[in-house]
Amino acid sequence: MKMGCYYRWVVFLQLIIFFNYMQIIPLSEGAFTVDKTKVFLPFDVEDDQLQSRSSGSLLVEIQPFVIKTEKDILLLDAGLGFYKNGELQLHQNLRAAGIQPEQITKVLMSHLHKDHAGGVSKKDNLGHYYLSFPNAVYYIQEQELAFALETGFPSYMPEELSMLQNSSQVVLLNGNGIIDKYIDYEVTAGHSRYHQVFWIKEGGEIVFFGGDDAPQLQQMKSRFVAKYDYDGKKCMQLRQQWWEEGKGENWTFLFYHDIKTPVSKAV
Repeated sequence: MKMGCYYRWVVFLQLIIFFNYMQIIPLSEGAFTVDKTKVFLPFDVEDDQLQSRSSGSLLVEIQPFVIKTEKDILLLDAGLGFYKNGELQLHQNLRAAGIQPEQITKVLMSHLHKDHAGGVSKKDNLGHYYLSFPNAVYYIQEQELAFALETGFPSYMPEELSMLQNSSQVVLLNGNGIIDKYIDYEVTAGHSRYHQVFWIKEGGEIVFFGGDDAPQLQQMKSRFVAKYDYDGKKCMQLRQQWWEEGKGENWTFLFYHDIKTPVSKAV
């Protein structure tokens, strides 16, 4: 194992953030570059050079999160769905953090692009898909699921998402609302047409997960309109709004695509 990879694995094991009521665990799947082909290529931050990748390549982390609350073990988005040594990498990362996949109680999906939803289901040896978290309830915007299945490749993987249809484990949301009196969700239509964001509120603490509307710390602090967003101007405005609100209310931000800073306060 190269030292760069070893260092990232040690950091992953150590980066568990404790609060009075909630515990946050980033589940890094590694760094990748992605270009207009929407193919995610592994990137070693110690040895690889971004300039060697195709023009327009973006460097991103792929990083689902677990939040332990008083009543739940939440999973926020589900990674790329890649396998290592025959096992879903997301499951490996959970076990490394001391959590069994069967312990996940809720899966909160910001949207269903393949880098966020690849791990919602897995394939058995016979080629049949089934949901990756057998005891969890999945919370997904109904219009996002319909759009994903209709639109398909390369942004969405309909075959992997098909298990979300007509499943008793799936709650299809319509618009904004509250889950179990402590998880607020809001449709933004920012990064994607039916993208949603979450606020987890417990014991006076607020954790905010903006998915790809707020993917990296740097974007929260600068005026940046991304061409890859459904509504880039709206995303920029929302990031500024959330950052200011977060300062006033001491939010903890989770950044799914940030290479260096997965968790941060607004400062």
